[in-house]
Amino acid sequence: MTFNEANTVEAFIRNRLAGSAAHTSVAHGLARQGRDLAGLGWHYVGSGNLPRQPQEAIVEPYLRDALVRLNPDIASTPTRVDDVLYRLRAIILGARSDGLVKANEEFSAWLLGERSMPFGPNGEHVTVRLIDFDDLELNTYVVTQQYIFRAGKTEKRADLVLLVNGLPLVLIEAKTPVRSSQSWFDGAIQVRDDYEQNIPELFVPNLFSVATEGKEYRYGSVRMPVDLWGPWRTDENGLQSLGEVEKSVISMLKPAMVLDLLANFTAFATQKGKQRIKIIARYQQVEGVNKIVERVVAGQPRKGLIWHFQGSGKSLLMLFASRKLRLHPTLKNPTVLVVVDRIDLDSQIAGTFYAADMANLVRTESRKELSALLANDVRKVVITTIHKFGEAEGVLNDRDNIIVMVDEAHRTQEGDLGRKMREALPNAFLFGLTGTPINRADRNTFYAFGAEVDENGYMSRYGLNDSIRDGATKELHFEPRLVDLHIDQQAIEEAYAELTEGLTDEDRDKVGRAAAKMAILVKAPKRVSAICADVAKHYKEKVAPNGFGAQVVTLDRPSCLLYKQELDKHLPPETSDIVMSVNSGEDEYADFRRDRDAEEKLLDRFRDPKDPLKIIIVTSKLLTGFDAPILQTMYLDKPLRDHTLLQAICRTNRPYGEQKTHGLIVDYLGVFDDVAQALKFDEESVKKAVSNIAELAAMLPIAIQKCLEYFAGVDRTLTGYEGLIAAQDCLPSDDLRDAFASDFSILNRIWEALSPDPVLKPHEIDYRWLAQVYESLKPSTGTGKLLWHTLGAKTIEMIHENVHVDTVRDDLDTLVLDAELLEAVLGSPDPEKKAKEISVKLTGRLRKHSHNPKYKALAERLEDLKKRHENGVLISIEFLKQLLELAKDVVRVERETPVEEDLDRGKAALTGLFEEAKCGDTPVMVKRIVDDIDEIVRAVRFDGWQATHAGEREVKLALRKKLFKYKLHQDSELFERSYEYIREYY
Repeated sequence: MTFNEANTVEAFIRNRLAGSAAHTSVAHGLARQGRDLAGLGWHYVGSGNLPRQPQEAIVEPYLRDALVRLNPDIASTPTRVDDVLYRLRAIILGARSDGLVKANEEFSAWLLGERSMPFGPNGEHVTVRLIDFDDLELNTYVVTQQYIFRAGKTEKRADLVLLVNGLPLVLIEAKTPVRSSQSWFDGAIQVRDDYEQNIPELFVPNLFSVATEGKEYRYGSVRMPVDLWGPWRTDENGLQSLGEVEKSVISMLKPAMVLDLLANFTAFATQKGKQRIKIIARYQQVEGVNKIVERVVAGQPRKGLIWHFQGSGKSLLMLFASRKLRLHPTLKNPTVLVVVDRIDLDSQIAGTFYAADMANLVRTESRKELSALLANDVRKVVITTIHKFGEAEGVLNDRDNIIVMVDEAHRTQEGDLGRKMREALPNAFLFGLTGTPINRADRNTFYAFGAEVDENGYMSRYGLNDSIRDGATKELHFEPRLVDLHIDQQAIEEAYAELTEGLTDEDRDKVGRAAAKMAILVKAPKRVSAICADVAKHYKEKVAPNGFGAQVVTLDRPSCLLYKQELDKHLPPETSDIVMSVNSGEDEYADFRRDRDAEEKLLDRFRDPKDPLKIIIVTSKLLTGFDAPILQTMYLDKPLRDHTLLQAICRTNRPYGEQKTHGLIVDYLGVFDDVAQALKFDEESVKKAVSNIAELAAMLPIAIQKCLEYFAGVDRTLTGYEGLIAAQDCLPSDDLRDAFASDFSILNRIWEALSPDPVLKPHEIDYRWLAQVYESLKPSTGTGKLLWHTLGAKTIEMIHENVHVDTVRDDLDTLVLDAELLEAVLGSPDPEKKAKEISVKLTGRLRKHSHNPKYKALAERLEDLKKRHENGVLISIEFLKQLLELAKDVVRVERETPVEEDLDRGKAALTGLFEEAKCGDTPVMVKRIVDDIDEIVRAVRFDGWQATHAGEREVKLALRKKLFKYKLHQDSELFERSYEYIREYY
């Protein structure tokens, strides 16, 4: 008996949902193990017994019964069911034309009872209920296996589907737990990239999908990128086993929780003003919201602290909590206040709520407006800043169904503003949300919000290790820089004590105020100049190559100007900009005065990977509440401490594609030691998550050696298949291959985190060899993307290059831009040979542009260089240097040449080719054939077609048809040359 997905994970989940009786062949074995599989309330029905056809997404007889059962106006006239089903079918069929997310959003509105039909007296519209959220017993809950759906000639088979009243709300894809080449990731990829693409109709009613291989359990909403699929955790041990998956199934897939998620924990939002996305809450958000709601419904205690780490989604938690509280029937139309302590947080949270179309939302613009709203007993969701309570006198509203959620609750809540807010709303519930609580005698978040009944002072906890483990945030790395430029605070204090010895208290205070102005030290011109030069160098070498953005944090607003001026000496001015507060009359900062809309447009440019704006210079703005996943590196030159420091550095920890493995803090002031202090209330293991780049560099040789030990005795200088076979023979079993894959995955992460640091250079040959062996062993079936994961961008680039440092690449663009390669070329023992190679490549490159006058001067320059070299005027090394300068100019002109001009040059090149090909025996009307080819290629080409099999196939097919038309299809050389010209110019 072998283990497979059907008889392990799939069968186990089915039986856990429906009980052992769901499948009698396993009931006896389970009973013998003493496992109580009583079921969660789902009724098992085999797919062959469901009253539906394969092309029907929903089980219509089940839904017909529910419509009659839940809607009196339909029960009185049962034929009205057909009117509802007609509307629902239309939404399902519209998935292909309208897009899956849009269709899913419209169907969700029906599921939530937000749509009506004219079924009432005199044609009045009445709400149509597909599901009863009040009395859950009135719904039917069915789990089925191998749910076949057919769309045209395409047929897919889902492992498990959960149907509520015949509506497929949850799809579960199970993979086998006993093959290392398979993981939950493969199941998620199958759902998103296969099922949702090819049978979107099945996912129009979908709430969420689940993927599991019996070790990890992940879920996501329609069209959600797979790297954002989240776990559903029930405890903190994080073990990977069928038992842990069972806990997730029991917690998440109970009918009550499924319907809770449907009713309260999904949202549709407009991303960047364009793309519509579906959001489903992560488990820590569901836990936090439900604990808030439970506490409010119970009436006691009237406060609580939510401690969730920075970047874990507190804005969405407040969105879901606000909606569930407002809709809760027992709370009698409550008022929900979301209180923030900064205008930028106000904008961020309001943006989240508005993007998700939050109903009955109001954002206060003034203290007077806030007072009026509360005094007039407005029952809405109100977003305001804590400062608008500053002039409140006495009680503004004493209702007991006002719920206040305070974001960043560790700030401003223990002073006068917090006190005034509590006096204004004496009977309100107060919930604090923070990623960095403070525990000091003078300021104590636990005391301000923690309830006595809550062990450790908080009602919900989600730490840094949790968020990194779940992929909600990335690790933080620290890189100390320019130690000689660090300001020695201890030396300053000692010098100050010596300086003030014998002075009166008054004189000592005067000297102290002068000495306290760190700006005198921090803004020393030589220091600023050195730091900006280092920032520019570090950015160009480590940040720009990966497509990330950066933030420079300076001491004060004058420093912002100084750093901008200095950075502009090293980087194009459009690379950086300043974001800071500017008051009227401050002419020196006038260039950076922006209203809210203008600032948001600037930040949207920063978030756009195609925009030249890559560095934001700040002093206090954007250190909290600023969410830009593209931001990976922070250059820190401001003395921040405690929670302020932690909040600031966490701007860099948002996930951003596969390339972003960590957030990086480049520390110019030596604040690294303060990080442990900022994290002092977290577990000891959390401190390990903030690692130093130096530690990674120290780990690299050990990781390299560990991987090389698998190939003891192999001659790594052997190339071709002999070398590859010798390497693969060292790993004769799957266990050995998986062990190597695991060790290489660790090495790969270290390499990608350090890349392109020069510390990698001594290990480059060994690492490239290991990476190629890894890639050659990686399963080609598309499975196993978790252990045998996609390699980092730098590694892939290295594998594709497959170039030793003494080899000149054919790719001229890379050749002239790769600084390390150029150094190797210039240091070559045979510069004459290198110069000749580059000269040949330049000649070929320029010949392709021979019909474009822009390249005439460059071609003449090349000929002049060659003549001067041949005549002995230029020695080999000088000839090589000037050829490289010419190569850079060729690349620059190519980049500046418009696409249309490129295409015109394509016609010119093809004309030359066919003029050359024609002869007396085969007269060819050159202009006609070139125009024909140009027309058809323009019609079928698309941006980047050369990099896709489909693009190449279409263009080759179009070219063959045109050559056949002119009886030139048998000339294979002509076809190949024509195709190469098209690849180059189109």
